[in-house]
Amino acid sequence: MAETESKALQAKKKTEVTTPAEQTKPGLVFTPAVDIFETDNEITLLADMPGVKAEDLNIDLRENVLTLDGDVKTPEGENEVDVIREYRTGKYHRQFSLSQVIDQSKIEAELKDGVLRLKLPKAEAATPRKIAVKSE
Repeated sequence: MAETESKALQAKKKTEVTTPAEQTKPGLVFTPAVDIFETDNEITLLADMPGVKAEDLNIDLRENVLTLDGDVKTPEGENEVDVIREYRTGKYHRQFSLSQVIDQSKIEAELKDGVLRLKLPKAEAATPRKIAVKSE
């Protein structure tokens, strides 16, 4: 991970799992695995959120904290009862601290095949540029 990336986008410190009494909805809460890539102009974040539909995904940005929340509906039907359940469903939650390097007004998100892709463009002042030298 590049030094600028580690400063521009940082995962929030691991916190203790909240008890069910503190959650507004009962159920399991998972931390989605992420991959983060960086170029001179942007940072790309990929988050695995299998089973989450776009209408059940909430991306919130306030006070330089980017929060991802996604709900997965249980696959069983109304009158079905679990016999064997090897795939657990629940909610996804993860937060990241953004620095001023990120142009927060231009963040884009796309959800495809259970993978959330966030494009976090760098502010113009933070992108490298070449300065032309004039001569007479």
